[in-house]
Amino acid sequence: MKDILFIALFAFGGAVCAGAFGALVLRLVRHRSVAVSLTVIAAVTVTAMLAGTLAVAQAMFLSRHDLGVVTLVVAMAAVVSLAVALLLGRWVVARSRELSRAARDFGDGGSFAAPPGLATAELASLSRELAATSEKLAVSRERERALETSRRELVAWISHDLRTPLAGLRAMSEALEDGMAEDPARYHRQIRTEVDRLNSMVGDLFELSRIHAGALTLSPSRMSVYDLVGDALSGVHPLARERGVRLDGGAVDRVPVEVDGKEMTRVLANLLINAIRHTPADGTVAIAASVPAGGGAVVVSVTDGCGGIPPEDLPRVFDTGWRGTPARTPPAGVASVPAPPAGAGLGLAIVRGIVEAHAGQAAVRNVPGGCRFEVTLPVSA
Repeated sequence: MKDILFIALFAFGGAVCAGAFGALVLRLVRHRSVAVSLTVIAAVTVTAMLAGTLAVAQAMFLSRHDLGVVTLVVAMAAVVSLAVALLLGRWVVARSRELSRAARDFGDGGSFAAPPGLATAELASLSRELAATSEKLAVSRERERALETSRRELVAWISHDLRTPLAGLRAMSEALEDGMAEDPARYHRQIRTEVDRLNSMVGDLFELSRIHAGALTLSPSRMSVYDLVGDALSGVHPLARERGVRLDGGAVDRVPVEVDGKEMTRVLANLLINAIRHTPADGTVAIAASVPAGGGAVVVSVTDGCGGIPPEDLPRVFDTGWRGTPARTPPAGVASVPAPPAGAGLGLAIVRGIVEAHAGQAAVRNVPGGCRFEVTLPVSA
């Protein structure tokens, strides 16, 4: 038993010395290629075995011939192990370089495509992660391009919309200054109207900038959807009466929600004003709220009689600056009154921003005779 313990101690001591030396070498080459690290690991393994074997052989007083045989066997094993380690290292390095080239192309704005052929589990996992990241970046780039296009359109539209009332204000103020206005009171009323319009546009821009900057502060409280709809209908009733449009709010369930009452009332008011603006005289704008099967959310819908939105425009309805096309008109043969001046295309973008800030969703779809805007909100527990 003592002999076995003695041999084990000799073997352990020789292996520890070789392992310590190998760890030092690995630390020195830690910034080098994987092939070098694999070669060092293989060399350390073989050297540890060789050191332990030779230490035991010396302790056992083997003959010179036997000691030479043992040394030769271990040396051959070392040579084969190092050769295998080098080949394996070169293969891993080659796969790593192919992956690096693919990742470089992906970083330059292209898409990532994993190099063909077999790979280690780690490199295969890295390839899958890079492919997933590539898809996310592609979506992000596409969204960034869409946002940039939307910003350019918004700047162009805002510039035009600001230029028109400012030119009118200047002309009216000059007429008043020169005493050329036959009815100064009418000019004053018109100036007030134009100033209110400009103030509304600036307010919408400020609200949209807060939403995009993530600075929209909500003060949620528990309230009924029925009360929200009632407040919104009260605010738009004068406009509907002026335009000759009927409002229908009879299909609203008393569903509790946790929302910012002021902001959500603005959402519903924007949708109702938009619907009234595009619905012909003697038409109907209906607002409804119900909990679909499965519960957990309430859907508030606003349905108008605009004649529908072209299918190619539906994905852009909530984009900043979108103001529709001439195709969004009442059905042929239906009488209508002139629409009020269109806004800067910010109302629906504000709607989406506020709804998403409440962890909800805003959507639109065509229905017979018009379109339906739907706002989905979580139901309060």
